Amino acid sequence: MASFNKVILMGNLTRDPELRYTPKGTAIAKIGLAVNRVWRTETGEQKEEVTFVDVDAFGRQAETIGQYLKKGRPVLIEGRLKLDTWDDKQSGQKKSKLGVVLETFQFVGSAQGQGQGQGQGREGAPPETARPRVTENPAPAPAEEMPPEDDVPF
Repeated sequence: MASFNKVILMGNLTRDPELRYTPKGTAIAKIGLAVNRVWRTETGEQKEEVTFVDVDAFGRQAETIGQYLKKGRPVLIEGRLKLDTWDDKQSGQKKSKLGVVLETFQFVGSAQGQGQGQGQGREGAPPETARPRVTENPAPAPAEEMPPEDDVPF
């Protein structure tokens, strides 16, 4: 059976990145991304929906994200979907959440006008050498067994 798991999203950060380190020193950044979709109905009315996505980044990319990205900043990310499951301590029920593990990202737009005022230059933006796509081999996520196809909840 062939499979392919690739996600490409562009949106704005919903909060400042949460940067932490594992006991072995690996950086982990957790970010929230808001992706907007705007369309017109048959009657011409404009509609909008927002999808909120949790994204995890590892290693040097996580450090770069923690250093340069802030709430509201646009970013383009590429990654893979990951389903997290756990038992809720309060209710005892099984819970699950679909998120994205970041593989690469790109800064979008400029830092101008984001709390610095117009004409203030690019303070707070990464140096030009860091602006192109940031790619590295991400730290492997913990191995998990996939459930048999009959157990997939969709």
